[in-house]
Parts: sequence; C-alpha cells; structure tokens
Amino acid sequence: MRSALRTVAPALVAPRYEVIPTASIADKVVTEVPRTVTVTVTASPTKGLEPSWDLTEQLRAQGFRVVPHLSARLVIDFKHLTDICERLVALGVNDVFVPAGDSDPPRGRYDSSLKLLHDLDRLGRPFRDVGITGYPESHPTIPDDVTVQAMWDKRHYATYVVSNLCFSAPTIRAWAQRLRARGVTLPLYFGLAGPVEQTKLLRMATKIGVGESTRTLMKHRSWLLHMGAPGGYDPSRLLRGVASTVGDPHAGVAGVHVFTFNQLRETELWRQALLRQFLSPDATPVAPPPPSATAAGSTSQRPEVAAPPRDLD
Repeated sequence: MRSALRTVAPALVAPRYEVIPTASIADKVVTEVPRTVTVTVTASPTKGLEPSWDLTEQLRAQGFRVVPHLSARLVIDFKHLTDICERLVALGVNDVFVPAGDSDPPRGRYDSSLKLLHDLDRLGRPFRDVGITGYPESHPTIPDDVTVQAMWDKRHYATYVVSNLCFSAPTIRAWAQRLRARGVTLPLYFGLAGPVEQTKLLRMATKIGVGESTRTLMKHRSWLLHMGAPGGYDPSRLLRGVASTVGDPHAGVAGVHVFTFNQLRETELWRQALLRQFLSPDATPVAPPPPSATAAGSTSQRPEVAAPPRDLD
C-alpha cells in the first residue's frame, strides 16, 4: 500500500484545487494554498458567472494560475461569450473548464457545452487550454450513450478531460481504459474529493444556498454515503486504488483535480503530509506544464479514428 501511494505522490506536487466562490474564499486561498497549486473556480447556477470572474480576478492579482468554469448554460449568447472571453484574456487566463452547468432552464442559447465549444472555435480559440468533463459513473440526469457521444464530439475542441467525482477505484480504472480504447487521447485529470468531513460538507452546502445545495446533494447522494461511512472518507485510500492507472504512462493521467468543497486547510495539510512521507526532500514543487504541452493534448498530434465507438457505457 505504501508503494502505491509512492507511485501517485508526484501527481500531488502541483495539483488543481477546485473552489466555490464565497465571500471569504479568496482570503482562504491566499492564506492556505501555495502558488504552485492551480485553482479552479466553479460557477453557481443561482448566482451566475459574475462571482466566478470576480474571484478569478482577485486570485490572478495574487499570482495564482486560475482556471474559471465557463458554464455553458449561464452564457446568454455569442455577444455575452465574446465579452467573457475578452475579460478573461485581459486577466491573463489561458485555461478554462467548460461544463454544461446545472442552470435549468439555460439562461440563453447554450444548452450544452458542445455548442459553446463550437463558438469558442469561432472566436479563434482564445484560450490555450480548454477542459471538459468525463463521467466514470452514470450522470445523474444524462443517459450514458449521450455522455459517450458528447465526449467523442467535444474531443476536437478540448485539450484535457477532468473526471467527475467517483468513489470506486475499479470504476475509475475501467473508465480510463475505455476512454483510451475509444480513441480519446486527451490528457486526463483524475477528480478526487479532498479530506472533507460530512458535517463540513453539509455546512458548505448550506452556505452555497438552499436551492443549489439541495439540487447538488440530491443528484449526488452517494457522496454523503461515502463521506459518512464507518471510519470516514479517506482520499488516500482511493488514491491507492487508482495508483496503477495514475502511474501508467499509457493512461495519460496529467494530474490530480481535488474537489476541496472550500476545505482548503484540511486539503493542504493532507497533501503536504503525503509529500513529506513519499517524496524525497529535494523534490522541488514547480508549476505544472499546460495540458496542451503534452503530446496527448496536442491537436496536431492527436490520432483520429474513423467512426464514433459503439461500446457505450
């Protein structure tokens, strides 16, 4: 088990931390998170995109590499998208994550991330890197065949994939293998819930807002089951289970994306403890290379196959 964690520890040298825009989160990031960690900023279906852009601006001013979530269903139209891109580019943002988002109904013309990705292409691809979501488990509201086809269609416009929350190591390993078998060669960031206690998760959900927290927890009730299991949730246990995939160069795992639920102090203490235990003292943290810098993430080097795969999940 120690050897498994030693295998995955290098992926924690410069991870991604996902945070939720709240009134106090900027100060918490500056206080608790080193600059070698990339910070990704979610978007709220109830509060809109503006809090995400405000937090992105604050963190960029503090020297962080920031990846804002450009949720398609919160973008009104092409003009709105153009304005957003101009603002983010002016802030020095060169990487965005494009989910469909949970706004129901959509605020405007974009009811899927693919439509927004098309229009980013029309704008000349203003961002060096663009991330999309992968689903190791079934999406709570979208059929499996739709998510598989969507991944296939979006691969031309993205430079990396972030796997959605999943607590089953065998499921994650099998999904990564299927992803490569289908001809999707984009670099993969392994999505991992941080060391969050159930009570803190519920308290965080309350801060987000009653409607939004209810929607999130009802869609992902398995999260609470895992967080509240005897002995609690341990991200190190899940990391051990996926070590063979993370450490396999053919799997194309570019790094770890930690869903922190804004519990940054706990997450960072956990990460530093693993690094001290399993990395040599002279391992110097450095900023990660962009996904597009890897061969797997290069559009020009990305292999194509003739037709969409039919081995649907």
